[in-house]
Amino acid sequence: MRILVAGATGVVGHPLVGALRARGHQVSALVRPGSRARAPEADEVVVADALDREALLSAVAAARPEVVVHQMSALRLLRDDPPGAFALTARLRTEGTAHLVEAARAAGARRLVAQSIAFAAAPAGDPVLDEDAPLYVDAPDAGWSSTVRAVAELERQVTGSGLAGVVLRYGTLYGPGTAYARTGGGTAQSVLAGRLPLPGGGSGIMSFLHVEDAVGAAVTAVESEATGIFHVTDDDPAPAAQWLPHLARVLAAPSPRTIPAALAPRLLGWFMAHQLTAAHGAANDRARTALPWKPTRPSWRDGLGQE
Repeated sequence: MRILVAGATGVVGHPLVGALRARGHQVSALVRPGSRARAPEADEVVVADALDREALLSAVAAARPEVVVHQMSALRLLRDDPPGAFALTARLRTEGTAHLVEAARAAGARRLVAQSIAFAAAPAGDPVLDEDAPLYVDAPDAGWSSTVRAVAELERQVTGSGLAGVVLRYGTLYGPGTAYARTGGGTAQSVLAGRLPLPGGGSGIMSFLHVEDAVGAAVTAVESEATGIFHVTDDDPAPAAQWLPHLARVLAAPSPRTIPAALAPRLLGWFMAHQLTAAHGAANDRARTALPWKPTRPSWRDGLGQE
């Protein structure tokens, strides 16, 4: 198949291009102006900013894809400018998605696969939630509510695009190039420096996903006939009380100190405090049965912080 990967320089997009080519597909890598040097080896590299509608229409038309894969974000900017990274990512999830859907339809594509996140659900109900749980669009933190509203809009556009739309809600990514990477990962560095404490009982639940499994799920979604929204996570949702001390041990870091939960938002920011104290996990049953896909790394316990 002819496949266009938008966001081809990202943590998932870059290896995804190679994985699709290894399966015999003809792959075009869409990259932003200025990122051409970081593009993966592809059958073709096309350059356009997804927020530039005319440039994107032209680039996608030139690639003539049957399937378009949306891996676009600006999270590479997180370490230097977190507010800017989240704001630009929200625009890519809304304006950028609208432009990409229009371009895919105009180019004659039949299928659209897009990344989303599995940790945007409202913290209510069962500790581990399925895809039907409501998203946290009314979160008390303005930044997170804006992020979740953008996620909801991306998912609405993809599933209502008129194309065969698939949304992959990735769990919290670990492995090379992620925040949990042993070398250079922002979260890993905070743990090494003893700057990531455990608030209260650490009851917030995380569903992790190795980068390789995110790539594998995207390949499966490209080749599948399934449509809809899927949680793509490992099989081992875990509270912070388990994974954070484990990560510290793997990194040979100091044991996380315990702090009162009420202090966490001020010390860590609202989002991290929410993740460590209140977030719910994500069940991957639907992805296993309907895509079908399953993680090759069933548990974060066998790899978190080791790469």
